[in-house]
Amino acid sequence: MLKKLSLSSLVSSVLFSSLAVAGQVPGRETDADIPVSHRDRIYAAEQFSNTVSVTDPADNRLLGVIRLGDPSPSSFSPLYHGQVLVHGLGFSPDHRTLAVVSIGSNSVTFIDTATNTVKHTTYLGRSPHEAFFTPDGKEVWVTIRGENYVSVIDAATFEEKTRITTAAGPGMQIFSTDGKYAYVCSSFNPETAIVEVASHKIIAKVKQDSPFCPNIAASPDGKQVWFTLKDTGRTTVFDARPPFGVIKSFETGPITNHVNFAKTSNGTFAYLTVGGLNQVKVFRTDDLSQVATIPVGNLPHGVWPSGDGSRVYVGLENADALAVIDTATNTVIGNVPIGQAPQAVVYVPNAVPTGDDGTRNLQELGVAGKVASLSLAEVGSSATRTSVALFDQGLSQVLQASVTGLKPKQPYVMALAKKADGSGALEPLANFMTNPAGSAVVNAVGPIRQVVQAEATDTRRYLVVAPIVEGKPGEPVQLQVATQ
Repeated sequence: MLKKLSLSSLVSSVLFSSLAVAGQVPGRETDADIPVSHRDRIYAAEQFSNTVSVTDPADNRLLGVIRLGDPSPSSFSPLYHGQVLVHGLGFSPDHRTLAVVSIGSNSVTFIDTATNTVKHTTYLGRSPHEAFFTPDGKEVWVTIRGENYVSVIDAATFEEKTRITTAAGPGMQIFSTDGKYAYVCSSFNPETAIVEVASHKIIAKVKQDSPFCPNIAASPDGKQVWFTLKDTGRTTVFDARPPFGVIKSFETGPITNHVNFAKTSNGTFAYLTVGGLNQVKVFRTDDLSQVATIPVGNLPHGVWPSGDGSRVYVGLENADALAVIDTATNTVIGNVPIGQAPQAVVYVPNAVPTGDDGTRNLQELGVAGKVASLSLAEVGSSATRTSVALFDQGLSQVLQASVTGLKPKQPYVMALAKKADGSGALEPLANFMTNPAGSAVVNAVGPIRQVVQAEATDTRRYLVVAPIVEGKPGEPVQLQVATQ
């Protein structure tokens, strides 16, 4: 009887494997799919709470956070030793080490996935952005966006071994599935560099339609590379193999953020987060046609598929949450509360060894779970154009606004008005310049929640967006319309 059951299980396993479509990023198409289980983990890098949230995808449950630093104003102290602006994520090929980039403290922190403890912190040049292991696991490449190079770190010693000089502002790098090439897009210059991994030499360049690329991804079949352009709201697809020709460049929407792939029984699909529209757009990779638009929540940012391609997880930067997408229906089927302003998201199959619940050394969300949400609409309209999150830092908050619907390349100010219609003198919070798509991500710090949600009319203020006219705020063009 035992042998019969064993044989039956084996046949079922083989049948399941034949029906499933193998190979999810960052692995090869020929790699086996890994079904969702309690051994898997979803990690999100949270910029304003300086945490990494840890979620069990089997039941979409937040297990806790790895606290790498403190919220402001503690992080302003000259004696502060924690990390600041936790932002980028990558993981080792054996799924046992997480690489976490903190922009403000110029570091990459290596975390043991089984114990949630820090193995080592390596300090680098100004404003690193993303870190990824080479497919052989021997090196970790970190783009130093505030300078002009990729730092190559020895994965065994965690020490920098060499640098690859690029145009100023390398934004992110990703590797071909065979480990032969690295694709390094730029955040300051309109070019993506193709680097031969073995020699660390740039061998080709691909034109970007605009300078600001925040994210780049390689398809698991090794045929395509997709990169996003946040400033113009476009996406470019090019051939992953020589001569690396551009296949298509097309508009995807304001504040186009990250891109990733899910391979399913219906084909391979690219999932793009479009922050200004609060949507994820889904495209086929064979004919590049758009097949779905998924409303997900405020300012979607990072995106990563499960190990079997059945789910896609999206970090909602202005909602402090993970949205869970079912790739069979392209609908949101879950929402997980996490830390403040999630940026990069990675799904790590088999991150926790058998017999270990993987919750050791995790902490509760605490203040990292507190956020207030507002929205602004065009004057004379009920159509929401801007989402605002107020991330609690104690008595003060970090304000972050995803602003859209403005004139391109023009100066504006986010300000406080004494009246709901925006009339009267304005108290400026943050000046900003819109990008070519007429959008921007705007930040400010202060006790803002206390005044925009005050009950007393004499202290109540309202958020507005106004153009800068002759150096001063003009008439508001967007007004606060709702609180949540």
